[in-house]
Amino acid sequence: MRFKIAVAQVDAAVGNLSGNVKRHVAFVKKAIKQKAQIVVFPELSLTGYSVRDLNWDVAVNVVSPKPEIAELIRLSRSVTIIAGGVEEAENFGIYNSAFVFEDGKIYSGHRKIYPPTYGMFEEMRYFNQGKSVVPFSSKYGKLGILICEDLWHLSLPYIHAHSGATIIIALAASPARLSGPHEKLSNAVVNSEHHKTYARLLSSYLVFSNRVGIEDGVSFWGGSEIITPSGNVAVTAKLFDEDMIVADVDDEEIRRARRFSRHFVDDSPDFTIEQLQNAVKKHRIP
Repeated sequence: MRFKIAVAQVDAAVGNLSGNVKRHVAFVKKAIKQKAQIVVFPELSLTGYSVRDLNWDVAVNVVSPKPEIAELIRLSRSVTIIAGGVEEAENFGIYNSAFVFEDGKIYSGHRKIYPPTYGMFEEMRYFNQGKSVVPFSSKYGKLGILICEDLWHLSLPYIHAHSGATIIIALAASPARLSGPHEKLSNAVVNSEHHKTYARLLSSYLVFSNRVGIEDGVSFWGGSEIITPSGNVAVTAKLFDEDMIVADVDDEEIRRARRFSRHFVDDSPDFTIEQLQNAVKKHRIP
């Protein structure tokens, strides 16, 4: 299978669901014109990042979705849309989630497993923690969707890949951190090396969609990118500005990467599970 995937690197207004949807619609139409079959938006793109106590007001329940997102549902008949937002679950828990809009329906594609609460982050105060890592079965194959901090935990993309996902999609709202005089933004350098490593080791595509804009004095740096299964950067978005990038996804590239270097094909998850269980037993603190 071969298709085009787009990354819509957008800004978002805190708590303005209807306004953010309008921005999404504009970028979705742009992706359709560029003949993309999938378009990916950043973390919490529908709501803004610092929603805090507005969570309940902007939360979307996929069983009875809000009328504000009706246009995205309609457009999903033409292109698969992955966007970040606040989700109200069946038990009324509130999650930092990735929604998938496809064929006129909305799905819960992933609930963030590791909402951070360190440094400037306070997500665990406002979000429940996701409990499963399962690829989303799209008409374009299995998509391994993760959200920001999730990508910094080795186990999650590994589980996705061994569950059949050949595209790891990461929605992010990564803040810029200044760490001295550098010609290149350190966030962009570190994250890109991180993405290339995952792509190479899992012989999979890595799609990174990071937001831009400023909220509460925090700047988000963008730099979204699409990495091939051989670990090469196919395309990179601008820093700090809204942008859209598009690249081809081709099963032949995955096949070539896994035949050229068999490390992922030969990997044994059973061995990994066994050794992890032994390590946990040995080092468990009473």
